[in-house]
Amino acid sequence: MKLRSLIILAIVLLSSTYVEAQYKVLDKPWVKENTPTRRVVPYTHVREADVMWHRRVWRIIDLREKINHPLYYPIQPIEDRKSLYDVIKFALEEGTLTAYDDVNDEFTVPLTKAEVEEKMGRSVVQEQYDEYGEIMDGFADTVIEPYTSQDIVSYRLKEDWFFDNERSIMDVRIMGICPVRAEIDLETEAFKGYVEMFWIYFPEARYVFANWDVFNRQNDAERRTYEDIFWKRMFNSYAYKRSNVYDRNNKDFLKNIELLLEADRIKEDIFIMEHDLWHF
Repeated sequence: MKLRSLIILAIVLLSSTYVEAQYKVLDKPWVKENTPTRRVVPYTHVREADVMWHRRVWRIIDLREKINHPLYYPIQPIEDRKSLYDVIKFALEEGTLTAYDDVNDEFTVPLTKAEVEEKMGRSVVQEQYDEYGEIMDGFADTVIEPYTSQDIVSYRLKEDWFFDNERSIMDVRIMGICPVRAEIDLETEAFKGYVEMFWIYFPEARYVFANWDVFNRQNDAERRTYEDIFWKRMFNSYAYKRSNVYDRNNKDFLKNIELLLEADRIKEDIFIMEHDLWHF
């Protein structure tokens, strides 16, 4: 009797799988195998004794810039692509990534699943209506409305620049990434500022980013992944902070055009340091 039940269960499962397969069509002339099975290229080992020079730099990737649009679009996920925020959101929901509090960027305060959901949505009061369409006094629910890719305006990166004496090269490693959203007043629709949502430890995120496609303007058959975009630095950004004795960012003592000029100085200092190492 037990064997018969198992056989019936197996037939039902196979039938449901077959029915589901009937509605799942192949949307390309070929089966996509490359990106879903991509593996992360491991970092080259670096010894502390070989690091002759090191500087920590924080950057902003402005998603309004055209070169950074592949990180922003599509707003709504489609069959073969998601925006960077949707990829991070999906990984957090699956539990394959850990989010850290935005209090600092040192990855010391991991967030619980409930805390992550709170940071990824806004509290909205929904009024209750009666059968005549009138608002019912005293009947209102507070719900969490999740943020979408459209709410994300930039990303902040924390990266380490260093000269490796063993390989005789200037190298860079991204250590953290943080999505930044625009804070909008729901009643007046006035802009209230930018809010850091949470930090992601980038070496951990690489294993997620390597399996998601990014749009290639020249050739759909040569799609990059998010890991490729960051590895090859195919984005534009500007520095808003570098390691300093006060632990302050550029906005604390500069404003307007001076911020961009200081960002250029930070970039030039790294270039000069690398250049001078080969010209004694």
